[in-house]
Amino acid sequence: MPYPDRFYPVVDSLAWVERLTRLGVGTIQLRAKDLDDSQSLQMVSDALAITKGTQARLVVNDYWRAAIVAGAKYLHLGQEDLADADLNSIREAGLSLGISTHDEDELATALAAKPDYVALGPIFFTTLKSMRFEPQGIPKITEWKKLIGPIPLVAIGGIKFEHAAEIFAAGADSIAVVSDITQNADPDARVRQWLGLSAEAA
Repeated sequence: MPYPDRFYPVVDSLAWVERLTRLGVGTIQLRAKDLDDSQSLQMVSDALAITKGTQARLVVNDYWRAAIVAGAKYLHLGQEDLADADLNSIREAGLSLGISTHDEDELATALAAKPDYVALGPIFFTTLKSMRFEPQGIPKITEWKKLIGPIPLVAIGGIKFEHAAEIFAAGADSIAVVSDITQNADPDARVRQWLGLSAEAA
């Protein structure tokens, strides 16, 4: 299976990790905010225990020290976390690394770290977190893909299932989804929709 999957949810709790693992999701990003070292290590360890022996690959957001200690294999860093991270330790631990980008300067910073994938966002307006960046829009996906070449490009931010075909057509290799799952009236059915699309697109 490719990494990251064509579709992957970004969630903030172990309950979501468990639910998505049961549904057969291949890549799950755990993004929990404001945890101290011991809390993050506990959460990452618990999440890895949930996904162990299943098809799910757990991507740890930001907590690179916990990811290394807990034996995770996948890590995602935002730009601020990237600035503070020890990339040598991350690579020595064998972690695959994805990095968020929002503009050309951030893309250059990300590419210098030799990431396994690059994320671009927000593609659309998102209410989930206050963004200092305007929505990027779909044409930016095509532009970014030309700049990064063979590195997988993940689109994130305000994306719903109905946008997926257009976003893949624009050049995205993967779509990360937050509210379209977590705020959906029927999250399980929505996940199955996305997984069906991923299977078709594979």
